[in-house]
Amino acid sequence: MFTGIIEEKAEILQIDEMKEAMVLTVQAEKVLENIQLGDSIAVNGVCLTVTTFQEHSFTVDVMPETMKATSLRMLRKGTKVNLERALSAEGRFGGHFVSGHVDTTGTIRSVTPYENAYYIDITVPDEWMPYVMLKGSVAVDGISLTIFGVSDIENTITISIIPHTWQETVLSEKSTGDPVNIETDMLMKYTERLLSARRNNFQGITKDILKEHGFSD
Repeated sequence: MFTGIIEEKAEILQIDEMKEAMVLTVQAEKVLENIQLGDSIAVNGVCLTVTTFQEHSFTVDVMPETMKATSLRMLRKGTKVNLERALSAEGRFGGHFVSGHVDTTGTIRSVTPYENAYYIDITVPDEWMPYVMLKGSVAVDGISLTIFGVSDIENTITISIIPHTWQETVLSEKSTGDPVNIETDMLMKYTERLLSARRNNFQGITKDILKEHGFSD
């Protein structure tokens, strides 16, 4: 479990590519504190497992399904990435519930400086638009953000970035047309799943059901 509060902006040192998978070596400092093999670290919002680590770097495996579903396949040596360690039991919960299981990738449509903020419009695939809502939460490249604009006609969401987040995360490295990892609100997905199951099991009100619950003709 993560919170979407980015701890560190780091750099990809090496990529060992296979046909449909790869191994990433990531430069890091803060997230290496008390690190153990098998620890979970979110890289641009994708939960990955530490397989080896050195004094200033760690490696993770990226499986074929992760390559297909996320923007990690676009990484290159020298690319900057957001890093966050999994939430510890004694840690402060500063963002929202983020699983590190990316739902889809969106595309940056525009970046507009406005006063002390940056407004970013992101195009989201049609099937994921029902899971976003005005003032709801979304993780963009692992960053916990609030949605302050939704356009169902254009399939876009709008987020506002404060200067600190802009400087300390990879969003400042992005431009129009770039992909970003999108994880919609976990609670929204659980609610939809529960309601969907109930709808599918609902067979309507019949005389037998009424009798079973004490109603008579």
